[in-house]
Amino acid sequence: MRKTVTRLSDGRELLYFDSGSGDASGAARDAVDRRALAPVVSVSEVRHDPLLGEDVAIASHRQGRIYHPPADTCPLCPSTEEWQSEIPAAAYEVAVFENRFPSLSGAHGRCEVVCFTSDHRASFADLTEERAAVVLAAWTDRTAELSARPGVRQVYCFENRGAEIGVTLAHPHGQIYALSYTAPRTATMLRNAVAHRAATGRNLFEDVLERERAGERVVLAGEHWTAFVPYAARWPYEVHLYPNRRAGDLTELDEDARAEFPRLYLELLRRFDRIFGTDEPPTPYIAAWHQAPVTGAGRQEFALHLELFTVRRASGKLKYLAGTESGMGAFMNDVSPESAADRLREVASS
Repeated sequence: MRKTVTRLSDGRELLYFDSGSGDASGAARDAVDRRALAPVVSVSEVRHDPLLGEDVAIASHRQGRIYHPPADTCPLCPSTEEWQSEIPAAAYEVAVFENRFPSLSGAHGRCEVVCFTSDHRASFADLTEERAAVVLAAWTDRTAELSARPGVRQVYCFENRGAEIGVTLAHPHGQIYALSYTAPRTATMLRNAVAHRAATGRNLFEDVLERERAGERVVLAGEHWTAFVPYAARWPYEVHLYPNRRAGDLTELDEDARAEFPRLYLELLRRFDRIFGTDEPPTPYIAAWHQAPVTGAGRQEFALHLELFTVRRASGKLKYLAGTESGMGAFMNDVSPESAADRLREVASS
């Protein structure tokens, strides 16, 4: 994997990643951002909710961000003579840059955009295994670098796909947040993992994986990864992907797990697109990497894993959060985890 580091005209960092098999790094190295951009001005802050013990980011400047632009003015496509985008290069494999409209900035963290491909019409599921491996390398690189920054407590890599999820740019991309606090769900999982260790002497995540691997909800299993619908799934179709050997974050994955990941993850995404039949629009989803906090009590108990879920509950129907879910955080699932697992096995690639 090759990495090329440059900057946009307003000073934001831009990084290109490529497999080394083509001339993408040369094109990236020579490309110059010809736009005359003013420096980014953000007013993000982090406020603490004393009742829940959780932090909330306030980023009112994001109201003016780009919203569903036409394909010929997409800010994530390669630049052309007619259109200068956020990517100055005329071609690229994977590109990462600082978000011009960040939810977090300065002492409160950093937000980056990850473009998985230069093809505006593609999706992550359309990538080759080689290209998916480049994306994994980019996620790992950014996790390592952002974790080393002062004040960063956790690095969160994720993809939102589909207008139903709230995506404002159609180009295949994800984001990386360097948080100045530990995300609430992570903090809850850590508390439970520490309590489980005290009560049993074992790791909670390893026990969950062992139980699921022996059960009926396994969707896809390799030598180094296991994908399963969790016993208490909150979403209609929700899959968790775990490395079989526990790692705290992406930087701790061994080479065997890295080599196997592209094949299994691409198959999982392709199955998601077949859940509701080929006549349906592409399945909207969120793919979220849960990584251990950079520091803190109990970090060694955490286990890296990816959670993939969709808000579509049936053909032509979305799952909207009900009052119990939005108001109280008490989820109620209309699809049994066992039937969801059955369906995801049914739509396996032939």
